[in-house]
Amino acid sequence: MHPADIHYRKMTFTLSPGSAKIRLIYTLAAAALLSVPWLGVSGITLPVALVPLLALSESYPAGRSGFRRFMGWTTLAVSLWAGVTTWWIWYATWLGPVLSVIIMVVLFGGIFTAYHWVSKRVPRTIAYIFLISGWISLELLYTNGEVSFPWLTLGNGFANDIPFIQWYDTTGVFGGSLWVLVTNILFFEALRLKKRAPAIAAAVILIVPVAVSLVKYATYQESGSPVKFTAVQPDIDPYYEKFIIPQDKQTEILLELASRAPANADYVIFPETAIHDDIWENDIESNRTIKAFREFIDTNYPSTQFIVGASTRKFYGPGDEISKTARTASGGGRDFKYDYYNTVIALETGRPAELYHKSRLVVGVEKMPYYNIVKHLEFLIVDLGGTTGQLGVDDRRKVFTSGKGIRTGAAVCWEGVFGEYYGGFVREGAQVMAIISNDGWWEDTQGYRQLFRLSQLRAIETRRAIARSANTGISGFITQRGDAFDKVGWDIRATVSGEILTNEKITFYTRYGDYIARISVFVFILCILYIIAYRIKKRDHFAV
Repeated sequence: MHPADIHYRKMTFTLSPGSAKIRLIYTLAAAALLSVPWLGVSGITLPVALVPLLALSESYPAGRSGFRRFMGWTTLAVSLWAGVTTWWIWYATWLGPVLSVIIMVVLFGGIFTAYHWVSKRVPRTIAYIFLISGWISLELLYTNGEVSFPWLTLGNGFANDIPFIQWYDTTGVFGGSLWVLVTNILFFEALRLKKRAPAIAAAVILIVPVAVSLVKYATYQESGSPVKFTAVQPDIDPYYEKFIIPQDKQTEILLELASRAPANADYVIFPETAIHDDIWENDIESNRTIKAFREFIDTNYPSTQFIVGASTRKFYGPGDEISKTARTASGGGRDFKYDYYNTVIALETGRPAELYHKSRLVVGVEKMPYYNIVKHLEFLIVDLGGTTGQLGVDDRRKVFTSGKGIRTGAAVCWEGVFGEYYGGFVREGAQVMAIISNDGWWEDTQGYRQLFRLSQLRAIETRRAIARSANTGISGFITQRGDAFDKVGWDIRATVSGEILTNEKITFYTRYGDYIARISVFVFILCILYIIAYRIKKRDHFAV
């Protein structure tokens, strides 16, 4: 039987080498199955999403011609997946989705094409380990590299399936990626070998984690003290209003919305860059907007901590240690250095202002990759209605302690995408979390909805409840179990108040972070070394 004809009971895959139409159908099927979870549907398609590509690889023999043709189909599948799920970046800049597609093709199309080459030359088990460890290693690279956009990490695809992934508190999203890759390979093996054993193994590996998760979901009991949050959603358009409406008028809007908070609120939180007054941190209390907030808080909410997103600057005087991101400006007849930050400010009666600087920055908006090398290209930075350019960062996550003794971490927008980084707030002592964001530049698309769902993953990983304030849709609350409630949708100016519970326990994932990805890197390196040694022993000079 030709390897292109794969039969399992009554199910038949016929991949004739000359049938471009069938191969196109398989390619489109793979793209569709990969895309569905990021379109607001379930991640249930992911455990079989790569089977069509594995079957395509099986249909081509070793050699340059087969290699090039398979690379073409893989490139098409990954391009469609990335394009369909990240097109909404177009609202901000046409370059965003283009780069997203290119990078996804290079990384994940590349690893699948490399798997095709490897699978024809080494034992199949080694090829599968190569694919799994290589894919997850590249996900880690795309998470922590200078160019970072881990939106399509496979484990993120289950953000719509909160009851099924309660075990993320042990593995994080890379556990989800491992789950997807292993189940795909086992399902493909069941079809390829026409045997029940791999099918049973695939079913067990698919079902058992879900069953365990459902039990955890049903039995998980939140514990801790209640914390009363009020989230402000001002709905100020970042393109057409943010820099046209004077800050004084915007401050009036913010404080009017805040006045709807209960008198006994523990926190009132505002979105990312709610204040764009370019506050100088060296003399923060003299800023007119900070004075307005102080007066409002002292008069109306003396026992409440306000957490506000702002654009701030820090001046470096003689003898100060100057950061690598410092800018140069002129004033008073001389040049001076300063840093520009996307900042969270905590304000409370009788206490000095506390600051945290956003440190996971958006590439192309808040940072230029490899800045010391390409700083002359900073003009390419895209203005998305907030603090832009190469920003300064903090070395550690800052946790705000209120006058009532509550410890709260405040992640800014994009920081909620990075599980290990986000867990740093909890490792620093956060009992509850706030996430502040400006999602307006995405327009009414899946972009901001998916970002909210990723916050739900962070709640499961850390078992920390979340209060979320967005400039517009979605503000609301998330429990330690990952359930969302009291959400405020798109294009609504509102204030929402709710109660979430503190937690002191540290999850396994929070303690050890992305350990599955780091192990994958080690395994991937061993795989490469084994393949090199194996081919040298076989005296194959790595011909394509």
